[in-house]
Amino acid sequence: MMDMSYLSLLLIAIFLPLFPLSMFFNSLYARLKHPLLRMVLLLGWPLTGIYLYGILQPEVPDWMVSWVLATAVFYAFRLLAMREVGIWSGYFATSAWACLWLPLMYADSDTTLYVFWFGIPLLLLVLLVGGLEKRYGAAYTELYGGLAQTIPRFSGVFVVTVLALVATPVFPAFLGMLNILVASQPLVAMTLVVLWVIWSWAGMRLIQGMIVGDPSTEVIEDLSLIYTWGFGALMLLLVGAGFTLTGNF
Repeated sequence: MMDMSYLSLLLIAIFLPLFPLSMFFNSLYARLKHPLLRMVLLLGWPLTGIYLYGILQPEVPDWMVSWVLATAVFYAFRLLAMREVGIWSGYFATSAWACLWLPLMYADSDTTLYVFWFGIPLLLLVLLVGGLEKRYGAAYTELYGGLAQTIPRFSGVFVVTVLALVATPVFPAFLGMLNILVASQPLVAMTLVVLWVIWSWAGMRLIQGMIVGDPSTEVIEDLSLIYTWGFGALMLLLVGAGFTLTGNF
């Protein structure tokens, strides 16, 4: 009979997704089309995993670190070939949520902070994807291009959201990744740097595929000034909260 500790780890690995158990999350995420449902799933899924980890308190073997890193890097590479922005966000979430095992194992910190530091930009990206689908009927890279000229305010919000998501310096996800790096063993830290580079590469490809190119001649409604200023205020609050709560990492 399988040890209960391993059963606990497998259960948690569904919600802090490790391949192939990550397919539960990705399959459900792909089926949910409404942005609000996707937003609930994006935050609720990893928070459930953290809650289960706190209750079950399983003994995590050292070899699981390799499983965690392999899952995170695998889904990061999948981002490079993904053109559908909605699924792209799901793959990024899988890669990021797999990394939540590391602060649980190594960092003396509140792991739920990591969920929100990565989760808030993810939620914004889901809303932006919904906006693209309303405007164009679909959200694929290189489908329309030239959004910087067609809908400049929307494009600016999109670029900043992606930069926040891939842990660009000053954004809270950067502080979270930095804390995991410092707390990790050298080989793990080196792998996380590689992961970070792939995330940044995928983010730049996403921005290039959406923003750069010849603009469409179709007249599309841009993001309103109220929503643009609201986004800017939210980003400032996010950055401020990240630096304020750095001591809790």
